Amino acid sequence: MLTKIFPFIGWFKGYDAAKLRADAISGLTVALVLIPQSMAYAQLAGMPAYYGLYASFLPPLIAALFGSSRQLATGPVAVVSLMTAASLEPLATAGSEGYIAYAILLALMVGLFQFSLGVLRLGLVVNFLSHPVVNGFTNAAAIIIASSQLSKMFGVYVDKAAHHYETIMRVVESAFHYTHWPTLAMGALAFAIMIVLKRINPRIPNVLVAVVITTLLSWATGFNHDAKVSLDAVMYEPAHQAVVSFNSAVQGVDELAAERTGLTKQLEAAKEADDTVAMLDVQHDLSVLGVRIARLKHEASESRAALREMLFTGANGVDGNLEFYAQGGVPAGMEPDGRTWRIKVGNKALDTASLRMMGGGAVVGTVPSGIPSITVPDIDLKVLLHLLPYAAIISLLGFMEAISIAKAMAAKTGQRLDPNQELIGQGLANMIGACGKSYPASGSFSRSAVNLQAGAVTGMSSVFTSLMVVVVLLFFTPLLYHLPQAVLAAVIMMAVIGLINASGFIHAWKAQWYDGAISIISFVCTLAFAPHLDKGIMVGVALSLGVFLYKSMRPRVASLSRSEDDSLRDAGVHGLKECEHIAVVRFDGPLFFANASFLEDQITDRMMNMPKLRQIIIVANGINDMDASGEEALSLIVDRVRSNGMGICLAGVNEAVMAVLERTHLLEKIGRENVFVTMESALCATHEKAHREGQEESCPLTTFCRLA
Repeated sequence: MLTKIFPFIGWFKGYDAAKLRADAISGLTVALVLIPQSMAYAQLAGMPAYYGLYASFLPPLIAALFGSSRQLATGPVAVVSLMTAASLEPLATAGSEGYIAYAILLALMVGLFQFSLGVLRLGLVVNFLSHPVVNGFTNAAAIIIASSQLSKMFGVYVDKAAHHYETIMRVVESAFHYTHWPTLAMGALAFAIMIVLKRINPRIPNVLVAVVITTLLSWATGFNHDAKVSLDAVMYEPAHQAVVSFNSAVQGVDELAAERTGLTKQLEAAKEADDTVAMLDVQHDLSVLGVRIARLKHEASESRAALREMLFTGANGVDGNLEFYAQGGVPAGMEPDGRTWRIKVGNKALDTASLRMMGGGAVVGTVPSGIPSITVPDIDLKVLLHLLPYAAIISLLGFMEAISIAKAMAAKTGQRLDPNQELIGQGLANMIGACGKSYPASGSFSRSAVNLQAGAVTGMSSVFTSLMVVVVLLFFTPLLYHLPQAVLAAVIMMAVIGLINASGFIHAWKAQWYDGAISIISFVCTLAFAPHLDKGIMVGVALSLGVFLYKSMRPRVASLSRSEDDSLRDAGVHGLKECEHIAVVRFDGPLFFANASFLEDQITDRMMNMPKLRQIIIVANGINDMDASGEEALSLIVDRVRSNGMGICLAGVNEAVMAVLERTHLLEKIGRENVFVTMESALCATHEKAHREGQEESCPLTTFCRLA
């Protein structure tokens, strides 16, 4: 009982110093990959980079302690990070305090969902996400993730559009207008280091090496070169006008948002009082406010885009302070500083007394030192209801990724895996992680592979990984300040390349054409609907269920005849001639309400199309279950066949179906003498009677005959 509740107790059976050393080495190795990766994935999720470290602190530890896999490395992963961003973008601005609070709450919900499924032993629910759907979604997600990092690689800034492909078009346009070449060079260098080291020796922590080299280079060359100046230092009137217009629009949105909050409270009060007139008035005011806010947001977006397109050249003024002129507009006699400067514009109003000018590349910046405080996230019922479908999808996707990795490793190690226990472990990791400021986490394929290759024996390796993250949070965060954002983008792009699997589409198509079609449609829809990734998954799941229902309603019904190896096979598939007097019909699937009438139609078709038919043998080997509708349909078939002067019998009836026949007394109606154990015994008993006075020279049920 203790081992079931606390699986980690099993680690210490036969545990010795050699195993401890192996776990310590593998845990430290995984940490070297996890730390830079987690910071990159946090930004993919719309969070500040250091929240990736928070998500790497408790989740790996808890998932290892309470999961069943001893080598699974849990933490931030690309697909879950992307889904987190897609879930929260409609609620708040990425990186804002509200957004971070929602991300932490989402982790708690994901954990509760996974934990509940594990405790209730419902791990099989993950099967609703079929392999073709996951393959299509994963390939599309990899492309979306990689392309979302292009703005950081080129060093450009754009507003996100309604669709991801529109955002990428904006990035490309901005890149043509302006590319920060040092930023692109830094990203390219990181790519080169990771690719070369991976080819030389996969065991070398190529991500860490790339991060260390580029961070040192960034620090040594002054890669990040920002300056805070007054708006008066910008000697370009259109910039002044754009700043004033932008600030006015942003402040207007804030004021109207506060007014909308008050009206929302009035609406709730009117609903409680059941005051219809007041409700209509408030709803009208809210609609008007919504239009005004949308107009101001559009104005802010246009002003922000105009400011981002402005490029400046710096030069020392008369008083020695740096002044900024539009490119090509530096007055004669003034010496340009050789840099291209831009105004840093976000979603908040600009401080005209302390305007940030960017003259270099973007870096991670200040990372707070210390372990995050352990607190329960604030619960907001409205937000919970909004996030519920996203939490369910992230829970299933995250668990599917984790369990797939764990199964692959268990096949190599021979370890016994319990999917429900893994759900409990992943659920607790997200729940407790949320209390430590973590956003949703899951099992990582790349880090789990590193863990296994490094020789991890038990989950103690993940304990060492978490301890390493704690050490970094306590003592080494200042070293991360100069880490270029382009390098984090390269880390993400490098990691998701492995998610692209074009052969998965071909494999699914070869298995069944409709599986291949579902995979392709899921892929296209996920790309088209991005950033609303849940829609792509929903389309795939709906198609999978639709195909399942269609196949259940119209299962395979085969007419059997004698083949050249003397067995009875599908006459249509193998091109075999059928007997004129006996129809041997095999029904492949359970006989229940959805397909009962289909069997009736198939039997009726044979009765109408075979004028010399005298006997029908229903081969029931494939009927593994039967409900009341199926029993009723079979009873009607028996009546119809016999009323037409033909015989009918069953062959190969299994125990479950036989029990239904006995309980409903249908067995007595059919007659026990008409229920046979095998097809051959049914043929032997009915063949002579069915062919009496018949003109058939050689029966295809006794002799191999091909169609002419």
